[in-house]
Amino acid sequence: FLTFIFSSFPEYAEFLHCKSKKFTDFDEVRQEIEAETDRVTGTNKGISPVPINLRVYSPHVLNLTLIDLPGITKVPVGDQPQDIEYQIKDMILQFISRESSLILAVTPANMDLANSDALKMAKEVDPQGLRTIGVITKLDLMDEGTDARDVLENKLLPLRRGYIGVVNRSQKDIDGKKDIRAALAAERKFFLSHPAYRHMADRMGTPHLQKVLNQQLTNHIRETLPSLRSKLQSQLLSLEKEVEQYKNFRPDDPTRKTKALLQMVQQFGVDFEKRIEGSGDQVDTLELSGGARINRIFHERFPFELVKV
Repeated sequence: FLTFIFSSFPEYAEFLHCKSKKFTDFDEVRQEIEAETDRVTGTNKGISPVPINLRVYSPHVLNLTLIDLPGITKVPVGDQPQDIEYQIKDMILQFISRESSLILAVTPANMDLANSDALKMAKEVDPQGLRTIGVITKLDLMDEGTDARDVLENKLLPLRRGYIGVVNRSQKDIDGKKDIRAALAAERKFFLSHPAYRHMADRMGTPHLQKVLNQQLTNHIRETLPSLRSKLQSQLLSLEKEVEQYKNFRPDDPTRKTKALLQMVQQFGVDFEKRIEGSGDQVDTLELSGGARINRIFHERFPFELVKV
């Protein structure tokens, strides 16, 4: 879980597993994420459903909570179990199935969109596309002469909330510690200079994705809040009713024993009646029992025995 909080104070970050420490050097934050991952999963590409909670306080970010889920692995490597694909899918479904969450379906531009696992899983839990936003990455790595214009214009596989293209830092940029501001400037330049994307450059890029996420999340919360409130109120009423029963509870009260005995006798009567009627939860389907057996005895066996006498 990664939570961004807008703040007027200097930038710093906090981890839930070491809450007393404030990180001001974000290289240390990266190192701590790697160290905690190794502590939880081992050093040989193991996985774990236990989240690493990181909260970032900064005047340069919007209020958002992001859950970074693992990509779907088809073939196990290292210490990963043989059913790694199903374990990761179950883990992802736990989060994206919640009606209160927005789904960011991330797909590389150099991959066929129809084969996107992210879009496929998003469609399973959100068939109407009410809470799915498509994100297309690696636009700068597409084959020469090709582009993702039809996808970004929402023509190829339309999504209700559309697609947003982003250009992230390459591994070389990350290793060379390329500044985020420089990376954002390079991304902006890419969209403005590309003939297929320049007409929609204002609707592309990481800053626009942040704004859209913040706006969509605000709208989504506004829409889901009434149903959430009514659900909580009904749960509260149910709990209050249950509490009322135990408000004057005295375990040493002798009348409780009488009441308990009466309840047991009444329950026995109800169970007995159900068995006679054949409507209980333990009905034998192989031979007659209860009322059916009594009926047979009186209508078949009893007249026969009378005739014999």
